[in-house]
This record gives sequence, C-alpha cells and structure tokens, in this order.
Amino acid sequence: MASSASSGAKFVPEEDNFLQRHVAFFDRNKDGIVYPSETFQGFRAIGCGYLLSAFASLFINMGLSSKTRPGKGFSISFPIEVKNIHLAKHGSDSGVYDKKGRFVESKFEEIFAKHSKTHPDALTNKELKQLLNSNKEANDRKGAIAAFTEWKILYYLCKDKNGLLHKDTVRAVYDGSLFEKLEKQKASKKHA
Repeated sequence: MASSASSGAKFVPEEDNFLQRHVAFFDRNKDGIVYPSETFQGFRAIGCGYLLSAFASLFINMGLSSKTRPGKGFSISFPIEVKNIHLAKHGSDSGVYDKKGRFVESKFEEIFAKHSKTHPDALTNKELKQLLNSNKEANDRKGAIAAFTEWKILYYLCKDKNGLLHKDTVRAVYDGSLFEKLEKQKASKKHA
C-alpha cells in the first residue's frame, strides 16, 4: 500500500478496510491525504450543493485531521490521512466499522433487524431517527452530531421517491462504492 505523494505513488486502501475505501473517494488525487478542497470536490461530485459541500469540508476536515495524524502538530490545511482514518471513529455510531475500520456484517444486519419495521430492507425517516436515538451514547454530543449529520446527508441524497433508504444503498455507503455511483449518475445527467 503506497501512500506517499512525494514519491509519486498512489494510495490504495486496504481491500478489507471498508472505512479506508469509504474515505478514499474524497482523496481526489489519490495521494492518501484528503484536504478540505478535496472533501468539497467529493461532495460536489456526488450531487451536494455548494453550501452543504463547503460546510461538510470544514466540519469533516477540522474534526478529523488531528485524529488521523498522531504525533504530528496542528496543520492549518487540515489534512486527513486516509490510512489512519480508523483513529477518527466517533462514538454514537452503528458499530458497522470495527476499531480498525473493517466491515462488521452482523452489526450491519442488526441495523435493519432492529429498525426497519415498515419495509424489511429499507429505513423510513422515522426509523432512521429511532436508529440514531438508539445509538446515541451518554455525554457524546460530538459523536451524536457526527452520526446525525452522516445519516441525514445519506438520507437526503439517497432516499427513493417513497422516502425509503434501502439496505443496498446503506451497504454501498459503508464500502465507498455509493460515492462512485452517485458521481457517475451526476456526470451522466450533465451529458444528457
């Protein structure tokens, strides 16, 4: 796995590390580091507006940069090191990523077993709220805000015409493939 921009090598996420794969989409130049400008570009690429993309780039990079750069000083450019993204896992989450960023199938299935009551393979907005409330940890305001923001953006971008967030869409966001799909859809609409 190469990750040095100075050597010209491209960063390749570990195959079984879904969290790295999820974040690697935003590493637009594939050097292993995500800067706010790349986060902004990634959000624009998946169909978010300027304001949401600008907010997300600041919120995400300012919140995660120092956590992914252990032993390194503060950087005004707020870089996120993709290889260390597991160090930035927040509380009040679903537990679908383990401590090293790998996908935990049983935790993923648990989301739908516990919360998808209306449709077995989809979440309604109300069920999503119940999921967020059940994952909320005491005295974890930052983690709860991060979880709320992530899930609400996903719901906003990917709910179907009936307001359902489908299981295969949620799985795709965990492994990062959803972002590539959304980017292709947006690009094809531009050319249509």
